[in-house]
Amino acid sequence: MDGLQSFYSIMKDHTPSTFIGLPSTDIDHLEGVRVAVMAACEASPSSPMVASHSANAPAAIRKASATFAGRLAHFDFDLGATMFPNEGDFRGMVDLGDIKTNVADAPGNRKQIENTVRRVLSAGAVPIVLGGDDSVPIPVLAAYEDHGPIHILQIDAHVDWADVVGGNAYGYGSPMRRASEYPWVKGMLQVGMRGLGSGVVAQHEDAKKWGSKLVTSYELHKLGVEQVCQSIPMGARCFISLDCDGIDPSVFPAVNGPAPGGLSYEDVIELIKGVADRASIAGMALVEFVPESDGPTKLSALTAARIAAVTMGLIARQQSC
Repeated sequence: MDGLQSFYSIMKDHTPSTFIGLPSTDIDHLEGVRVAVMAACEASPSSPMVASHSANAPAAIRKASATFAGRLAHFDFDLGATMFPNEGDFRGMVDLGDIKTNVADAPGNRKQIENTVRRVLSAGAVPIVLGGDDSVPIPVLAAYEDHGPIHILQIDAHVDWADVVGGNAYGYGSPMRRASEYPWVKGMLQVGMRGLGSGVVAQHEDAKKWGSKLVTSYELHKLGVEQVCQSIPMGARCFISLDCDGIDPSVFPAVNGPAPGGLSYEDVIELIKGVADRASIAGMALVEFVPESDGPTKLSALTAARIAAVTMGLIARQQSC
């Protein structure tokens, strides 16, 4: 059996239940772990007792990742490298499975998510969180209290600086407002806004007064990725919050609030690579994928899985430098 055939055999053993066929482990066994994938199906749903519209996304993303998991010993043109060049070596990456959440217990969900991410960070690993709606980044970012300072790259069609929506201060309209209240968050680059749904002007002004750099999708295409990424300081630690509606719905239609236009798949990859050139990637939350709205080809699920995998490959490259 040659190296590639052996690699395929290894991946086949893992693909049924883990992201890209990674070894499975749990939060009590993080020795040697460098990148930890985990799922958070919900944090603070907008309606009590109603599951998040993205609750089934992590399972769909894991399933989609199986379609390319067996080829990760091949050269990856999105990454610009081979993700797993050495047979049987997953480079310290694991899948921790799902964080236990309960649609009826938003405070408990936030605590579970925050505590899990804290333990991953304390073990020296980088968390990759598959959401869930856009309330998930709030407790994820809370976990960085003893692991800052950090900057945030948010890719999103919306600004997400609402304070309280429908009595919920921790919902999917408020993650960047809540993040701004964490002293360990030192800056934000928010990219991809367009259309309607980002709240009233006062919210945008609050974001700017705090120091967030707002870049619409129009401005990104005019200025280019390299110039936009200069808002991330050299040598910073950067957390990536990707709301899938930041991506053009012709590429990624399966979202709760589609907005015409936006970023291409290549734009998203280039943004993350641009950040990686300037800063260390401190973690990622990929949220707001609605698998029930995906088409028969499951293109949105595949796109989400590829973005997460490429980000992990960039993290591995940074760790090996």
